[in-house]
Amino acid sequence: MLIQLLTIHPAIVAPVFRESILGRANEAGIIDLRVVNIRDHALSKHQQTDDYPYGGGAGLLMKPEPVFAAVRWAAGRGPAGARPPRIILMDPQGRRFDQRLAEELAQEDHLILVCGRYEGFDERIRALATDEISIGDYVLMGGELAALVVVEAVARLIPGVLGDLESSVAESHTSGLLEGPQYTRPVEFEGMRVPEILLSGNHGAIERWRREQALRRTLERRPDLLETADLTPAERALVAEWRRAQER
Repeated sequence: MLIQLLTIHPAIVAPVFRESILGRANEAGIIDLRVVNIRDHALSKHQQTDDYPYGGGAGLLMKPEPVFAAVRWAAGRGPAGARPPRIILMDPQGRRFDQRLAEELAQEDHLILVCGRYEGFDERIRALATDEISIGDYVLMGGELAALVVVEAVARLIPGVLGDLESSVAESHTSGLLEGPQYTRPVEFEGMRVPEILLSGNHGAIERWRREQALRRTLERRPDLLETADLTPAERALVAEWRRAQER
């Protein structure tokens, strides 16, 4: 997969693409991460990417010309034989990003993430986009950090990026539930001990315990997720029993 992140501040993004799991996957060619400087596609000699809004108002807007040029340039450099890219505007007004959307985007060949700055985009820039995505109901100073969240969530679903394929399958939200508690050595720390079931070596019992703990944690912290989670009839009965106990 090719992921191109378009920004006027490449120095914010480039170091992340060189570090840790993303950096190793990029270097190994498992995923192709690139930063495109929108200023390189500006028409003026001063590489202007912003201007005042018509009708007045606070702040500046991203100009359409350099963004259109940068997106078209990036789209023309997709993998050979790839499907057309998903062109994503990082925007607080967009679709809320979640694990399901990350899984959807991980099936693509080519993603272009466009990071805004200033007070937002000239409205005509939206005509370029196939998607508009928000990571939450708040406003950042630019789209770069939000875009990096999307890149991390998507990249880790691509085979080979994570060393252990199972690690992306059992995590919170992937199964529709929150992940239950996990432990490592030492067995006991400041009076807190690893549950005996995890030391038993009985893998079937351990998996059942983990599933039950995931159900409990989801009920305690995000009960709304249980409405759409894929549960067995026995699990739904167990959750109903816990809910009745909470109400007593």
